[in-house]
Amino acid sequence: MKENSRATKAGRRVIGRALFFLLLWIGGAVLALWLKSSFVTVALVVAAVWILFSVFTLYFFRDPEPRVPPALEAVVAPAHGLVDCVEETTELEFMGGSCRRVSIFLSVFDVHVQNAPVAGKITFLKYQPGQFVSALKTESAKCNENVLIGIESSERPGERIAVRQIAGLIARRVVSWVKVGDSVARGQRLGLIQFGSRCDLYLPLSTQVAVRPGERVVGGETVVATRGGAKHKSNEAGASSQPLTHP
Repeated sequence: MKENSRATKAGRRVIGRALFFLLLWIGGAVLALWLKSSFVTVALVVAAVWILFSVFTLYFFRDPEPRVPPALEAVVAPAHGLVDCVEETTELEFMGGSCRRVSIFLSVFDVHVQNAPVAGKITFLKYQPGQFVSALKTESAKCNENVLIGIESSERPGERIAVRQIAGLIARRVVSWVKVGDSVARGQRLGLIQFGSRCDLYLPLSTQVAVRPGERVVGGETVVATRGGAKHKSNEAGASSQPLTHP
């Protein structure tokens, strides 16, 4: 299965479930037709709402092909959206300590497919259950349901970069299309977050962040950080690979 078809298939499943409930509603309306004609009007309104919902869902699950920059020093955005936080933080599970975090907010109008920021191997994958606080809040990364994807860079031996897919108030499902041991190319699709959500990128302190809060980025295309010429030393903290499991 081509990766760029997975988002479309996910959208079709959502539309299919909505259609099932719509047909149930229409069936009930027809059955009650003999009792009151207003049910027909209600059924038509519901049908119109379903059509609008279907059009929006197909738009939401769009998956454009990224134009990946060729420069090896580039780290590309893992998601489409608005950068609203660039900071130094601590991530112990995979990065093993202090690192840089670039947080991207995805509105319901943004593409919701995530992309690999660098080429490398997936060596860490952990699903963390949690709350569904509004993704507008940057602290949602600490308490919301999320998936942390750790990548050992093949472009710079020893370099670790991580992506965290974070569910939001509306987004209640995080889907990852990779597993531990997979090799990914820069810009390759990693997964999907359904509806409004957030995506965090964790970088070594040696990287130079090239974006600021308030800037919009395109997943797999926008260069959000660059790396210098020196090879980075491997992070000694380490982190064991964990399979992705949903409750």
